[in-house]
Amino acid sequence: MPESAPSLTAHPVSAQRATLAGLIAILLWSASVGLFRSIAEQFGPTGGAALIYTLSAICLCLALGLPRPRQLPKRYLFIGGALFVGYEISLALAIGLAHTRAQSLELGMINYLWPSLTVLLALFLNGQRASWLIWPGLALAVAGVAQVLKGDGDWSPALLWANMQDNPIAYGLAFAAALIWALYCNLTRRWSEGRSGVALFFCATAIVLWVMFFITPQPALHFSLPASLQLLFMGLSTAIAYSAWNRGISHGNMTLLATASYFTPVLSALLASLWLGLTPGFGFWQGVGMVVLGSLVCWLATRNR
Repeated sequence: MPESAPSLTAHPVSAQRATLAGLIAILLWSASVGLFRSIAEQFGPTGGAALIYTLSAICLCLALGLPRPRQLPKRYLFIGGALFVGYEISLALAIGLAHTRAQSLELGMINYLWPSLTVLLALFLNGQRASWLIWPGLALAVAGVAQVLKGDGDWSPALLWANMQDNPIAYGLAFAAALIWALYCNLTRRWSEGRSGVALFFCATAIVLWVMFFITPQPALHFSLPASLQLLFMGLSTAIAYSAWNRGISHGNMTLLATASYFTPVLSALLASLWLGLTPGFGFWQGVGMVVLGSLVCWLATRNR
């Protein structure tokens, strides 16, 4: 996501509109888990992801323009770009490879370890200072993911491990996605020099996914009106979300947007549950709340430092 300081001279009305735009971006991003899953069910994990990122790349290039690679710092272009592509593919395939819709919700929540991991890695990569609160915050977020995986059943390390062994590739990709995005956020802050290669990185993601689609056995793509409408919405919402977020953090209430973004796991789980027709138990929602609270504690550990 592009980063810049909020305007201090913005008109109150325009500032309110910019903040609203940022909140809309959070809402659109929160709908991605459910849409990723339903599109994967129509076109397959790889084919669905390839279609999503192709359409999203086109929309982003039209909305933000395609930056020239030579204008981007080399480390950000190659290393940051590789991390971005790796994250998007890992998350999309993790959700698409879930054995059930309920499992796709679990995998989506694992991804939301990234805010806590971002703060943790910032200590080592960017010299971020933090209070002792970062450690209980991180522990709470990890415990929240364990609670999500446990659900309402009995808990033991053996049962938790058995649950993950049911689909090790998908769970491995979800954990990898959280770590990769945390690393990307920190390195982008160091290397991007305020420039954004998001549109270019989306194009690269689409290309890699199509290569995977054509060199590995994949189900044929069968288009239907409902699936095509979902694809169109996903592509447009991605472009709108990135554009709206850029406006929000540039001219809106940054503190409000930062705080609201940490509640994305709750909104994401709610929207995915409604879209996929699921009714998660209390244990799942308890775990989601722990992930959110852990992320907020990690953020508070660095806020005044």
